[in-house]
Amino acid sequence: MSPFLMPLLLGVALTAAAAATESAESLAAERTQVQAQFPGAFAAVVDDPALPRVLLIGDSISIGFTEPVRELLRGVANVHRVPENGGPTTRGLQQLEAWLGDGRWDVIHFNFGLHDIKLDDAGRTQTPRGDYARNLGAITRRLQATGARLIFATTTPVPETISSGPRRNDADVVRINAEARTLMEELGVPVNDLYSIARPRLAEIQRPANVHFTDDGSRVLAEPVAKAIRAQLRPRGSVAP
Repeated sequence: MSPFLMPLLLGVALTAAAAATESAESLAAERTQVQAQFPGAFAAVVDDPALPRVLLIGDSISIGFTEPVRELLRGVANVHRVPENGGPTTRGLQQLEAWLGDGRWDVIHFNFGLHDIKLDDAGRTQTPRGDYARNLGAITRRLQATGARLIFATTTPVPETISSGPRRNDADVVRINAEARTLMEELGVPVNDLYSIARPRLAEIQRPANVHFTDDGSRVLAEPVAKAIRAQLRPRGSVAP
């Protein structure tokens, strides 16, 4: 292992150890449920070796746009996604090595946020303030170590009223997006601003009183995702600048 990577991976390991971890059993049960609910998004991808490999990392918002992104990039890239709901940054730290696997990734489009800002009964976010940026920084540096070109997507808006599921506040979305932007600027990672794209069209593309999007809404989000990925692709075998 290179001397450069040793402190980087140690930092990820220490942060992951400090984070709340999920049991293998609970992760496996959730993975089975989610894959059954969205079979198309989790369908096996048979790579065309002539095309670059793309990895989507994210929560249920990215699950929704996985299939339309694949359609938009058909014949352009092999588009994979992590085999579950990416969840909060703590899950990212816990599962990142498994998600990356042993293969080469040319582009990685990733997001964490909606799960980090879930509120408990006392109004506290699932990921404490300050931990989000620290966790995201560890994740991003590990992704950079793969040599892939990275794209970070901002977290999409939370409606004023949520009829079911965990409570969240859009103010927290604005806060973590600002933290993520600052971090990505420091690390030189381009940002795909899905928040700004979705915000003016929420009544049209988001489910009522729900953080999730309609099928048409997911297709709307897929367009800037595919565009951002295309902008980062380079022919296989070429040398990175």
